[in-house]
Amino acid sequence: MMLMFNLYGIPQEKDQNLIETTCRNTPNYQLCISTLSANPGSINTDVTGLGLIMVDAVKTKAKETSNAIKKLKGSQPELRNALSDCAGRYNAILEADVPEAVEALIKGDPKFAEDGMADSSLEAVVCEESFKQVTSPLTVLNNAVRDLSDVARAIIRILL
Repeated sequence: MMLMFNLYGIPQEKDQNLIETTCRNTPNYQLCISTLSANPGSINTDVTGLGLIMVDAVKTKAKETSNAIKKLKGSQPELRNALSDCAGRYNAILEADVPEAVEALIKGDPKFAEDGMADSSLEAVVCEESFKQVTSPLTVLNNAVRDLSDVARAIIRILL
């Protein structure tokens, strides 16, 4: 068994313990564990790598939400205004927030990565709020993007 030390100077087995220790510092331990454990790249990486994996999970869920918005625009024209607002917000996540976070993590500037994930969380919340008097058909997806973004942000904050 190879003994390593985590960010807090505690000896640990390299792989799963880093994931567990990192996830304990996030607002959603279970989501963090399940997301990182599902990615084989999480086994031999550091906290920056875990952050990149989580940012990629945000990107995947944001793409899924963006595709759902496109489908809903055709089937629910009465929601056109809210869906158009959400489409713009998810475009911002995919074209600005996620790329900003990835680039910042790769360059070793976690503050900008944190900002990108804070923005994506906010974009998902504001999208949800754009459905004023009607039930949002995007609640589950918006909540998933918000929660993943918040976990990614917490992981990135470890690097600050």
